[in-house]
Amino acid sequence: MADYPLPVFHFRVEWGGTKVGFSEVSGLTQEVQLIEYREGSSPDYSTIKMPGLHKFNNITLKRGIAKGDNEFFTWLNSVQLNTVERRNLTISLLNENHEPVMSWKARNCWPVKVEGPGLKANGNEVAVESIEIAHEGITLENK
Repeated sequence: MADYPLPVFHFRVEWGGTKVGFSEVSGLTQEVQLIEYREGSSPDYSTIKMPGLHKFNNITLKRGIAKGDNEFFTWLNSVQLNTVERRNLTISLLNENHEPVMSWKARNCWPVKVEGPGLKANGNEVAVESIEIAHEGITLENK
């Protein structure tokens, strides 16, 4: 069997809540901030570049709304000043046998924003809600 690139549509999210399917995950981004420095006595009129702190973007999860399910809002409303329920989040890209091939693990996650669906009188789309999650780092595991 040939090794083909994996499709993006077969994934699983473990977020510490009810086991539901998510339709979209975005924000699996990390970067190293750039520090530019120039010593005052340097004969060159340019800066040197050095690696700085690691920066992680918020992760956004989207899913269809089901009747009576308000776990996103409940988790967001539990956030109080200096008090928050933190959860670890695992996003796995799956192969054709439903086995994880790659997994992104975000640690100490907590919600910063919940957005309800856009409502339209003439629309026929599924009602989708999203949650934006802050975290303290992502690790990548290849299986």
